Amino acid sequence: MAVDTPSTRPEAGPFGQIRIAPSVLSADFGVLAEQVGEVATAADWLHVDVMDGHFVPNVTIGPPVVASLRRHSPLFFDCHLMMTDPGQYLEAFAKAGADGCTVHVEVGGTTELIAQMRQLGLRVGLALNPATPFEAVAPFLHLIDMVLCMTVVPGFGGQSFMPEVMDKVAQVRQAITDGGLNVDVEVDGGIDVRTAPEAARAGANVFVAGSAVFGRDRPWEAADAIRSVINATLG
Repeated sequence: MAVDTPSTRPEAGPFGQIRIAPSVLSADFGVLAEQVGEVATAADWLHVDVMDGHFVPNVTIGPPVVASLRRHSPLFFDCHLMMTDPGQYLEAFAKAGADGCTVHVEVGGTTELIAQMRQLGLRVGLALNPATPFEAVAPFLHLIDMVLCMTVVPGFGGQSFMPEVMDKVAQVRQAITDGGLNVDVEVDGGIDVRTAPEAARAGANVFVAGSAVFGRDRPWEAADAIRSVINATLG
């Protein structure tokens, strides 16, 4: 059953549009709402990293924090569920105010998870770890809204960008183009003013940046700088 949502629910925006999605994983959780407010004018989406301590070796936040943030932010909430059993929590995240959820193809049950997200009215994303090949997500491209190519091994913020993933990003983008599909390509991990242009050239259009935004004194300017170098790269 679809979850009732406010009429003011934020829109994701057109497929293929460049979007900057600051990750709250790198924000100061003691003043989280304030930090989110600081990037509101420079961000398109807010990326929420959810870790269960099982699929990845870290634990972060859950639906109560999403619900709390929703009261303070009009941004599109892009929730990345790094969880062994995301299906158990999808409804809770939808009710809390998530607009889109991304689950990992590695956990299996992908067709059922996609159907569940659709039923809940969520925008549907599939994520691939750096070692997971393009072929794992290829059969589902026509069923989803976004592919997230992890550019670090998930679990902790502040890791170094893995340029070897760019070949996979290019594969994903080519398959989307060849199929005439409306699917976004997101990258997450080590994204900053140096690496974002490389990911953009490979075909990414949604850029998750954590420490490169929230680790700066003026995070809104940091987000704007990432957007500027992407736009300059793409002309």
